[in-house]
Amino acid sequence: MTTTRTSLFQLPNGGESVGSSAFLERRNSAAQRADEAGLPSFEEEIWRYTPIADLDVSKYELGAPGGSLLDFGLTNGVDENAAAVIHIVDGQVVSISVHDEAVTVLTDGTEFENLIGSVTQTGPDVFSDYNFAYCSAPIVIHIASNAVIAGPVLIRQHTTTGGLAWFPRVLVDLGENSEATVVEHQTSPDIDALVCPVTELKVNQAGRLQYLTVQEHGPRTWQIATQMAEIERDAHLAVSQIALGGEYARARIDIKMAGQGSSGDIRAIYFGRADAQHDFRTFQRHNAPHTNSNLLFKGVLDDRSRAIYTGLIRIEPDAADVNAYQTNRTLKLSEEAWAESVPNLEIENNDVRCSHASAVGPIDQDQRFYLESRGVPEDIAEALVVRGFFADVLDQLPVATISDAANTRISELLALEGPGQQR
Repeated sequence: MTTTRTSLFQLPNGGESVGSSAFLERRNSAAQRADEAGLPSFEEEIWRYTPIADLDVSKYELGAPGGSLLDFGLTNGVDENAAAVIHIVDGQVVSISVHDEAVTVLTDGTEFENLIGSVTQTGPDVFSDYNFAYCSAPIVIHIASNAVIAGPVLIRQHTTTGGLAWFPRVLVDLGENSEATVVEHQTSPDIDALVCPVTELKVNQAGRLQYLTVQEHGPRTWQIATQMAEIERDAHLAVSQIALGGEYARARIDIKMAGQGSSGDIRAIYFGRADAQHDFRTFQRHNAPHTNSNLLFKGVLDDRSRAIYTGLIRIEPDAADVNAYQTNRTLKLSEEAWAESVPNLEIENNDVRCSHASAVGPIDQDQRFYLESRGVPEDIAEALVVRGFFADVLDQLPVATISDAANTRISELLALEGPGQQR
């Protein structure tokens, strides 16, 4: 008896997967797991407070039509000093330029197949499994051991086709005792599309990686993103995110301190306007002793925008002498804005120092009054307070050009009360 498997996503006519038979079997297995699981429900804890019930995948067609990348947004000018620049548009690699011999970009081959999926062996949710099954332009960025990469590796992923569903896939393999910065820029214009990227970060022994994600999607794009990281002995990873767009923009960030002496930092800023929804799910997993992690998320919500943050610090029984901290703060500029913040701890070892903090509220009235009492107009006073609120995160971003551009963009957003309306 033959069983017919029904998939939410079907390859378009003429669609073709490439790779060895073993690699294709892995991808088929991921598709089967996803099909059997089906779409998640907001009743599941990891999807609580979300509009996932509103996702109608039948509106989107799986494909890889390719296209042109025209607007560089917050990463404009970063190319000049980049160690490598990769452009991926609508599921196709448009161009790869490498300017540092210690950087290798792989799109196929045995090493590529062995690395893809090595950090995220089984998807944490159905969208991660569908990503492995249907990613049309996966890339591996390998940094040689004992290398110090002077400029950033820049990956631009642009969505231009309305009604498209696609699954970007990136794996960064940082060699032992190496240092690098990687920037992943996700953009789209005002189109209705579904983008589900997965990023794997493999930081080998004594490596030092800074990874910055810049999300500038249009107001009708849905993004469901996953970042999974594995940090080996004495290695350090700093993951940062700027989230400014999307109708519903979800980011799951999961870092595992796998080796003794490893450490991880997670930072993010987000700004919601109109009816945008930002959703962050973070996991700080300490599997080894003498490890450290620190999380700082800061967001601002205006109009009717919404934000969801849930975070978990998990310390395993063998992970002694651990320091782990988690802070999420959200400012509401509008009474109609809404935020939910749920920090969590799971501690299986007594030799730890852990804390979590969460705050949601309006702008500090004392700060605003101080500025206004010195002649600063109300709207400018509010903008100055917000810029100061974001400053400690922006100052720690690995690329100053992007930090400056983000600061300018935030100022522009604060100058608008609604789409196309001046304050």
